[in-house]
Amino acid sequence: MSEGAQRQCMKTELDSLATALYVKTDDLLKASPHLAPWRPAVGIAPQLTDAELVTLAMMQAMLGFTS
Repeated sequence: MSEGAQRQCMKTELDSLATALYVKTDDLLKASPHLAPWRPAVGIAPQLTDAELVTLAMMQAMLGFTS
């Protein structure tokens, strides 16, 4: 397998992992809404969902980025 093909395979696998992690996290938060943080009724709307934020944090940790 060429180096370019290996990179594409790795990217595809990371994309699949991130997607699966997001779907699982989103399903868990929907099934257990008491786990989601409280937010006031008024104020600035979040730019990311809780599931997206957890997914990004998990991917960061799994890939070894600590800051």
